[in-house]
Amino acid sequence: MLYALICDDRPDAGTLRADTRASHLEHLKALGSVLKFAGPFLGEDGKPTGSLLVVEAASEEEARALAAKDPYAVAGLFAGVTVRRWNWTINNPESA
Repeated sequence: MLYALICDDRPDAGTLRADTRASHLEHLKALGSVLKFAGPFLGEDGKPTGSLLVVEAASEEEARALAAKDPYAVAGLFAGVTVRRWNWTINNPESA
């Protein structure tokens, strides 16, 4: 099953995102095929305000555990993380 991890940065996070970006990217690469896609949400000024990740997991609990291990989450960057089951119906490369 696919899950969308919708992560909102704390408004007072300062440089926390930039400071932990390298370890965050290494973590995402290590997920391999579990990670379907990911990227930041951007504010009006073009700066990141959060993250969207879509992962494959057996359950919502497993998806939440993946979210909790993200270095951004461990560092306290996120004000909150919403986990929602998601169905990739359009332009899914695996359904071709």
